[in-house]
Amino acid sequence: MPSEQDNKASVQAQAGLSTATSFHLARHPRIVVFGVEYLHLRMNDGSDLYITRHGLPFVRQLLPDNHWTDKEWLAANSTKLPGTSAVYRITTKEVMGTSRDIVLKWNRMGQDIPGATDISPGFAGEFNSPFEEFDLVMELRKSIDSSEGKLCIPKPSAIYVPRKHVALEKIGRKRYKMEVISKKHEEISLDLNRQYAVIYEWIPGIDSAQALREGMIDENTMRSLVKSANEQLQHEGFVVGDSKPHHVIIQPSADGALPAGSSAVIPSGLVDFELLDRTPQREKARRAVKREAYLKRQAHRFEAEVKFPPGLSATRIMGVDYVCGTVESTGGALWVVGKDPLLFEYFLPEKWRKTPRTKLSVANQVYKTVTKDSIHLVWRVSRVGEIPDVDPFFDKDRQIRHHGYNSPFEEIALSMHLFENNIETTYPRAIYMTGQKSEISSRLLDKSKYESHGNLRMPDGRPILSQRRDYIIIWGYWNGPDEMLAARDQDHYRAIDALQAYRRGRITEETYMRVVQTATERLHAAGVQDLNLRGSHLLLSLDGADQLVTDQQGLPTVRICNFELLKRID
Repeated sequence: MPSEQDNKASVQAQAGLSTATSFHLARHPRIVVFGVEYLHLRMNDGSDLYITRHGLPFVRQLLPDNHWTDKEWLAANSTKLPGTSAVYRITTKEVMGTSRDIVLKWNRMGQDIPGATDISPGFAGEFNSPFEEFDLVMELRKSIDSSEGKLCIPKPSAIYVPRKHVALEKIGRKRYKMEVISKKHEEISLDLNRQYAVIYEWIPGIDSAQALREGMIDENTMRSLVKSANEQLQHEGFVVGDSKPHHVIIQPSADGALPAGSSAVIPSGLVDFELLDRTPQREKARRAVKREAYLKRQAHRFEAEVKFPPGLSATRIMGVDYVCGTVESTGGALWVVGKDPLLFEYFLPEKWRKTPRTKLSVANQVYKTVTKDSIHLVWRVSRVGEIPDVDPFFDKDRQIRHHGYNSPFEEIALSMHLFENNIETTYPRAIYMTGQKSEISSRLLDKSKYESHGNLRMPDGRPILSQRRDYIIIWGYWNGPDEMLAARDQDHYRAIDALQAYRRGRITEETYMRVVQTATERLHAAGVQDLNLRGSHLLLSLDGADQLVTDQQGLPTVRICNFELLKRID
């Protein structure tokens, strides 16, 4: 994995930036928020600038001292545009003989929407954050390009965040709204007391309200323009909450005129996206596409031959292939099982850590959730490094205490070993190492795994197992084999553990004991022992008719789902 210094040098070279006195690269210069990649620059006065790929070709012109912060230049080279928000057209200073016309608009996230009666019917959203807005605009532009749409959407170039802190009441933000917005931004920390501005490239033309005032079009044509723009948006699967004539751009002819009342006049562009959103139909379809791609890739995760992007590395730990990378949003690390780097983004913590979840265990931190990409997962906080709470006077408990809880890497290696020996298990998906530091009291600390893993390193040289970090293991939620799900996305099976099945009368006591005994024997045949085998460690399957799936001997099929106290038999 490249070092932080190497990454900075690479980013600086790609952006064409030489040593500058007014800014420097942020600690993590590459950051991805809602799928949009930014170059993060830190101004020497403490302000921040996030540059998109559209802004990179003229990054020097986007530096604040070349437009906004030079008040004398701003007064002579800017125009406040109409609307209820603070939006300006600015001509930047010339840098290396080139200037740019940009639009800078101060973002209103967390504020009440003024003139609520003007909001489009059925729209129940709030002002987008600048990062949400750019995500939606990028997606809208891509959708229009792929469908050969006629509507011109300006290129989002940068997000500017001045250093100055401002009281919430002066900005007009509501704290409870900002708390909701902030929870959606796991990749980046929003500052409640700093203002944010979005910067777009200027698109030529005039808005339809101005065209009406200047007699180029009549009122019916203006309404028709707004309706046409909204219909084009709807066709692409988007909606704006505040559809207004001054958001719709038209281009006068070469002589500067438009035929008044002409039905041939069509909108050439659209601006102002602070209330842009996807339609429910598009959101549903978008999630379905992401899920379909995920299921197909999971079925072939050990076969992929995809080029690795910067920041991701192939690694092999205890015989298991992983895609390894740093989690920029938290400073943690992520190991995704398999060889496919395109699966990495599905397991970033911002996709699953704060989605609604169901606790699956009274004793352990085990949760079921559906990610933002509609992927069903089970995640569990590893107990590696904790001394098992067992009685030292019994032989079985002494074995547990001596062995200790497996590390996440041992758990996944054991699950793969069992799979190779024809013993079904739940599917291991990924290991997430948190970014925040965590300490275990010395009286509870078992150092044995940290010592045994001491020679195992990440591609950048750091140890894979640190007693100052927490580890979360992510497993697939059992509803059918990967191959079946890739071929047909539906719940082929429903899981129930052996203990639940007995308690609910699905199996008899005799069948329960046979299931546990058979599982024990099969584990031993594969050279593995479960030091604390329980019926809750054995998943059974219910089919579409709500019947237990059985093997040739008439016993319920079993899938191992707990690996923290499995031990290889010497």
